Amino acid sequence: MSASESSLFPLVALQAVSNAHNEWVALTIEPSEDAGDVWQSALSLLKTSEVLESFLPLDCILNVPQPAQLELSQLDGLPPNRVVLRVPAAAVAEVPVQKKLAGYTEAGYRIMIDGLAGMAATLSGAKSLMYDASTSLPPVLALIGQPGPHLASNMQSEQRIAECAKAGFSWFSGDFALHPPRDLNANDGTSRKRLLALLGLLARDADSRELEVLLKQDPALSYHLLKLVNSAAFALSSPIHSFGQAINVLGRRQLQRWLQLLLYARQQDDGKANPLLPLAAVRAAQMEALGKALDWERDQLDMAFVTGVFSLLDVLLDMPMTEIVAALSLDLDVVMALLDRGGALGELLKLVERPDRAALEQAGIDPATYWATQLQAYQWAIQVSRNI
Repeated sequence: MSASESSLFPLVALQAVSNAHNEWVALTIEPSEDAGDVWQSALSLLKTSEVLESFLPLDCILNVPQPAQLELSQLDGLPPNRVVLRVPAAAVAEVPVQKKLAGYTEAGYRIMIDGLAGMAATLSGAKSLMYDASTSLPPVLALIGQPGPHLASNMQSEQRIAECAKAGFSWFSGDFALHPPRDLNANDGTSRKRLLALLGLLARDADSRELEVLLKQDPALSYHLLKLVNSAAFALSSPIHSFGQAINVLGRRQLQRWLQLLLYARQQDDGKANPLLPLAAVRAAQMEALGKALDWERDQLDMAFVTGVFSLLDVLLDMPMTEIVAALSLDLDVVMALLDRGGALGELLKLVERPDRAALEQAGIDPATYWATQLQAYQWAIQVSRNI
């Protein structure tokens, strides 16, 4: 890849936007520390490949820091019904900018104001508001002025999401998935022991009958497994009704992978989806994809996938990671990655958690490859969330 081609792929992070049921509804493109011009970077990425198709049915929220310099021709090739243009509140104070943005709404694009803009938001044709509601809520009139959906950012807990939902927000972003309520987190001690036992069986490649015995003891996990194999993802001619059939359909390797993810699929007591599920899917899929880019062997790829999935088990089970790995028969490389972010797997896990250009170069991964693996991971996570 030439230097000019490589420059099209800055390091950017995709952040999920959820509704009140913890279901993904949109993705935002956020810059890393060295991403440069965020708007131009995002635009280049979206036009480089079939990104929007990969993200179906989610919308894409693009940051436009300088809307005065935006021209409609720059948006050619981007479907208006899939794109939300996010502009800072301070930038819409000028009348020419208001008129320009209003023209884009007539072309079908949706405008989201980042912050409080008052009447300027209405004059710009804005439909929604983005607001950092982590500590305070905007005035009621700010939300009533536009139809929405309004996005509450920097959400740190589901309790705060509930408070913002009552105030009129319906979209939410932040790391709330990593801070679940403790009373909902690990269920009871019996359930946690059963999960650890199942993880142990998976780790040592136990006999299918042993897996079936534990599955029957966990109604939630059993339900999700049967739902999965009967979903459109497998397109079977006849429905599957037993665990033995499910195991035969998936095969040992795929069964292990899906069960590792299905551990996150339990609905919470309030009926909401577990927000950790798609995050675990993203980590697992990108870890494997990065391993493939480095020409790793199949066993190494399996360990990369496991590392990504298991990296959130401490959050899921509300247990120290040291206790979790002590209860499982994991490869030493996986243990090093989970406990200390050590070894080759640990280095990849750090890249998945927080991309860093210098670390990528040291690992022999160029920005274009990283973007491709990130894209694959989110595409797969979206499919997983819809099929489970």
